[in-house]
Amino acid sequence: MASTDIIDMLVGIEPGSALDAIRARRLQARENAQKSYLSLFEPIDAGEFSLLERAAVAAFVTGLHGESPVASFYRDKLAASAGGVAVLEAIDAEIARGKTSGPYGSFPAGPLSIENTAGLIYHVNAASKSALGARLVAALEHAHLLVFRPRDAASGDMKVLLAAGWSDTGIVTFSQLVAFLSFQVRVVSGLRTLAAANA
Repeated sequence: MASTDIIDMLVGIEPGSALDAIRARRLQARENAQKSYLSLFEPIDAGEFSLLERAAVAAFVTGLHGESPVASFYRDKLAASAGGVAVLEAIDAEIARGKTSGPYGSFPAGPLSIENTAGLIYHVNAASKSALGARLVAALEHAHLLVFRPRDAASGDMKVLLAAGWSDTGIVTFSQLVAFLSFQVRVVSGLRTLAAANA
């Protein structure tokens, strides 16, 4: 049985619709986006990055982007995960604390330094740490860095994740998940805007 295409579902694309035809023109991109979702959120073996952690990071990252069907989907996914209700309140609190605009950060010294932009350097609130645990605390802080200050990311940030119990493999999967979510939010937003313009 074929899985429901997650982007189609989040946008509300019906088979045979104009948006369905548009997506069908880029069939490989459509299929690859679905494969990415399945490998990241419905893996055969979650390995060193649990399904609960994946849902928590997804709820946080998409929540930072603002209210949307994507944010609601991952918040519901977290709530439905084993142990998810226990961390949901902390994730909601951290979304509220972490919302900002970006990207910002500093370039290496040189002509681009004129583009340096100061912004929020996010840290998980002490009140949320016990509910989240060390791994998720490090994950949320790193996810915020990747979303809003990507040019500030450095090798030292990897060491923080490793110290919190993340493996090299887990960090790679985590980074892929954050990148996929940013892509998914933008695609869904663009398609919904297109649908509204053609309504």
